[in-house]
Amino acid sequence: MELLVRVQSDVTTALKAGDRERAGRLRLVVSELQKAAKEGDGLEIDVLQRERRRRLESARAYRDAGREDLAAPEEREAELIEGYLPAQLSDDELAVIVKDAVAELGATSPKELGKVMSAVMPKVGGRADGRRVSAAVKEVLAI
Repeated sequence: MELLVRVQSDVTTALKAGDRERAGRLRLVVSELQKAAKEGDGLEIDVLQRERRRRLESARAYRDAGREDLAAPEEREAELIEGYLPAQLSDDELAVIVKDAVAELGATSPKELGKVMSAVMPKVGGRADGRRVSAAVKEVLAI
């Protein structure tokens, strides 16, 4: 709920500053956070990551369709949401976490990807996208 209060405060600040576009985008984030809280749908960080990912996928789809005019606002929303996410892990930090998990589990083959992912994702705690984590795990297990 702490993040929700912060975003709501930023909506108020944006409205007072006359930045209706930013306020509108932040309201969408507030709405998703409130909906997730009401449904008991996980952590706020997970909601923000999901919404960021949706915006980036939409932007990619618009670009593929030749609609740059629609892709740019989606990317701006993704950047706005990213500002509320914790700092992302560097590739080196992520590699260390993955290697530790692989060693701890004794994983040796790519077939154990799911087991390693289950161990790594809680340690990452929203500081790396699942795709990045998956790529890092695959890289370590391919050795």
